[in-house]
Amino acid sequence: MSLRDAIDNFYERLVLDAIDATREESDTADYLTDVMCVALNRLPGRYYRHTIDMMFYLADEELKEMKEKSLAAVRQARDFVRQHQRE
Repeated sequence: MSLRDAIDNFYERLVLDAIDATREESDTADYLTDVMCVALNRLPGRYYRHTIDMMFYLADEELKEMKEKSLAAVRQARDFVRQHQRE
């Protein structure tokens, strides 16, 4: 196993959940990929090796705050990507 496969960024999962929660019928895969990139660039990295470790050591209030930050970042990213789309 390579080191690249040994770690993940917890915010990726949260941003995907936020994208799903804000999904619109007109969203394309390219648009959502851009939204995800922009949103993740606005959030800090939160890396872990094992999902169980992240869930065990993460306080409920901290998880709630991370979810709120992810949703806010996705909403801002949607606006940004919409305003800067290539035609």
